[in-house]
Amino acid sequence: MKALKYISFLILILIIGFAIYIAVQPNAFKVERSRTINAPAAVVYDNIIDFKNWEAWSSWVEEKPETMISLSDQTKGIGGSYSWEDEDGVGTMKTVDTKPNSSISQKMQFADFPENDINWFLKSNEDGTTDVTWTIEGKDMPFGFKAYTTAMGGMEKLIGPHYERGLELLDSVLVADMKRYSISVEGVTQHSGGFYLYNTTSCKMDNFKEKMQEMFPKIGGYAIANNIKMAGSPFVIYHKWDEANNAVMFSCAVPTSSKFETTDPEVLTGQLESFKAVKTVLNGNYEHLKEAWDKTMSYIQTNNLEFTQDGPMLESYLTDPMETPNPANWVTEIFIAVK
Repeated sequence: MKALKYISFLILILIIGFAIYIAVQPNAFKVERSRTINAPAAVVYDNIIDFKNWEAWSSWVEEKPETMISLSDQTKGIGGSYSWEDEDGVGTMKTVDTKPNSSISQKMQFADFPENDINWFLKSNEDGTTDVTWTIEGKDMPFGFKAYTTAMGGMEKLIGPHYERGLELLDSVLVADMKRYSISVEGVTQHSGGFYLYNTTSCKMDNFKEKMQEMFPKIGGYAIANNIKMAGSPFVIYHKWDEANNAVMFSCAVPTSSKFETTDPEVLTGQLESFKAVKTVLNGNYEHLKEAWDKTMSYIQTNNLEFTQDGPMLESYLTDPMETPNPANWVTEIFIAVK
């Protein structure tokens, strides 16, 4: 009997001691994790800002695939939200503030626990990667919540590893997504032709990209400065492609609604007559253009089509990479004139 009383007394002492220990724990917490993501800030932001993307890189869902995700009518931007449910309860997340490509602020409520602040901070790097910091903060924690988190090893142990794994998964998801591409040879079509502004150069193939980046802004700048409205997507006309001698001659052009007389000797005006062509569409990074051209040439040969003598060979860029940062969403059309 005395032993039972002694044990009961010890248990009471332990309970009181644990209660005191819990009571003196901080009423606030913050967990933070960072990672360099191999994607531009705009690509990272576009993914995080839309809750419909979160399941793909959620470490909690990876750990508990039976978790039920419910998307609201609005999942993107301020006011966007989603909820989830597992054996531990129901949670909700809502975006409350953003600075595009820079930061995102959210509120998270899980079960009956206090509401927490979630923040994302994005910092662009010169090499095209992004430093991403993900934080969660809570304050005014009630005794029961502190008791639960303490018993589970603290918020660092509860959340830190999930944030680390989540950022790792986010990185892999974005890298894989940016590599998506498709090539579709759509067959014979009629190119409408039209007027265009252009400049022409020849260079080593190694310098082709650099030259394009110099030439297109000059033409676009001339059009803007002279109130010339562009009538479509910019394109390249290939005049010569000599891999054996590492040489290429081409024109960078922007379509116009009518013919214009130019005052800059380096900016000329031209006209394409409507022509029959084999059309191919590339959805994806420009690095796949060679494959797209090869498939187009193969299609022409397989279908016994004949090239038009000195016929146009065009590459039209329907997407502005500055406005569409994910290369998987870039669209390029190829036209090769045939008889």
